[in-house]
Amino acid sequence: MQIDDDIQEALRVLKDGGTILYPTDTVWGIGCDATNEEAVKKIYRIKKRNEEKSMIILLANENDILKYVDQDHPAIYDFIRGVHKPVTIIYQKAKGLAHNIINKDGSIGIRVVSDPFCKKLINAFGKPIVSTSSNISGYPPPQIFNDIDLAIINSVDFVVNHRQNETEPGTPSTVIKLNDDLSFTILRP
Repeated sequence: MQIDDDIQEALRVLKDGGTILYPTDTVWGIGCDATNEEAVKKIYRIKKRNEEKSMIILLANENDILKYVDQDHPAIYDFIRGVHKPVTIIYQKAKGLAHNIINKDGSIGIRVVSDPFCKKLINAFGKPIVSTSSNISGYPPPQIFNDIDLAIINSVDFVVNHRQNETEPGTPSTVIKLNDDLSFTILRP
C-alpha cells in the first residue's frame, strides 16, 4: 500500500535527520524531527528563512502537549473541540524541542493533527514533527502539491506521494495564543 511505503520512507528520513515534504491537515508542509537542531537548520536553509521566525510542530495526540510545554489550560481544549478546522496554539514555556524551533520569547506553536496520514506518521515516529508551509520565505504558501516550487521539491530528502494529485486547495489553520494569565487570543480566525 502506498501510504505505508510513504510512512516507512518518511520515518527513515526523519530518523536520519532529514527533511520531508508531506501533506498535512492544512497545506503541504516541510517537516523534520522537531527535537533535532541540525534538521531544523536544514528547513531554514530550504525556505531561505530567517531563524528568528519560528515554525510550528505537529503532534498526533492532545495528551502529548504537556511533554513540550510547561503551560496548560483546559479551556483551550474545549475551544479546539468546538472549532471545525485545524487549530494551532501558541504556548509559552516550550521544552524538550530543538532550541532553534522555539521562538526567542520561549513560545512554540503546536497543532494536534486530525489528518490520518499525519497521525500515523507522528505516532510511528514517536516525536513531534516540524511543519512549515512548503514555500520560499516571503512567497505565498502553495495550496496544492502542483503549486509547490521545484526548488523546494528538489531540496528536501523525501517527497511523500500520498495526496499529490488532490486539487482541493488547503487552508491555513486558526491560530490562537494562550496568554500567561491563561486567557487566549485569536491571532488568525
